[in-house]
Amino acid sequence: MTNFIKFVRDSKGATAIEYGLIAALIAVAAIAAMQSVGSKLGTTFNNVSSQLG
Repeated sequence: MTNFIKFVRDSKGATAIEYGLIAALIAVAAIAAMQSVGSKLGTTFNNVSSQLG
């Protein structure tokens, strides 16, 4: 029981969890942005290909 109380009072674990959540949110935002850019880039390359062909 004393180990549990020490764990609850320890702020290092909470800080690590907060940093992990921030990193996860940044990763989700980066993936969403890259998917948007990737689809627009694919459309651009298809347009160039159809104009050349």
